[in-house]
Amino acid sequence: MLRWIPDWILYSLALSVVLWAIFSSPPDDAPEPPPEAVKKEGAMLPPASAFDERVLVQVTKPKSGIGTAFAINQSGQWLTARHVVDGCDRVALLVAPDQYVQAQRVIVSDHFDLALIETGSSPYPVNLNTTTDLRIGTYGYHVGYPQGRPGEAASRLMARSTLISSGRRNGKEQILTWAETGRTRGLTGSLGGLSGGPVYDDLGRVRGVIVAESPRRGRIYTASPETVRAFIEAQDIDLLGKRPRPFSPESYGAEADYARRNLQVVKVACGVKEDS
Repeated sequence: MLRWIPDWILYSLALSVVLWAIFSSPPDDAPEPPPEAVKKEGAMLPPASAFDERVLVQVTKPKSGIGTAFAINQSGQWLTARHVVDGCDRVALLVAPDQYVQAQRVIVSDHFDLALIETGSSPYPVNLNTTTDLRIGTYGYHVGYPQGRPGEAASRLMARSTLISSGRRNGKEQILTWAETGRTRGLTGSLGGLSGGPVYDDLGRVRGVIVAESPRRGRIYTASPETVRAFIEAQDIDLLGKRPRPFSPESYGAEADYARRNLQVVKVACGVKEDS
């Protein structure tokens, strides 16, 4: 036989269930949980390993296009990705609206997706830091010309990976994997054109060169500090960077504009003859 229960108790229980269901469910616009690797925030970035994820890219025949480069000293030397300028008949940097400066010399790496562009001057160089003191979860700010227009993306460092190139060039090199967390308002789809651009840390120091992306997975890949350092040392380049300006998730858009406006980060134009 069931005991009689007052109506007010039943109503209270029902209301409690409803409130629990409402407040225990995540909101529809809640961000996706961070990748498992980013959950290890604060751990030092481990050294390269044979178990690192492999990223496969196909290097095709050179064609005219747009990329990004950034100044590393005041002697007219700019760092970019090799695939931005490799095989180009003409390379030029955009220094003002509709005003390009022709490259005097272009040096491409035989081992890494890195290249050096030389011009007459580079007045506002980055503060390039190639140490390996990076930690998982570190914020990165990628600046350049995605889709040929000024733009930027924010990310967090996930892990090391290995870039495997095949086709016109075959090779293997260490890279860093960043999980994208934000980008320029209105910028959708591929970040193509951002290649060769810098990734800044919170202190405004450049920690790598953008070499690839995976739009489907929301990943941005940059040359590792070790490969950038090896390339710089092989060219016997003197680095001279300005005092860095801090970046943050709230300010990176304005700081990216500042870097482009002061010609710290520039657009690269590659010209290829039709019969090349």
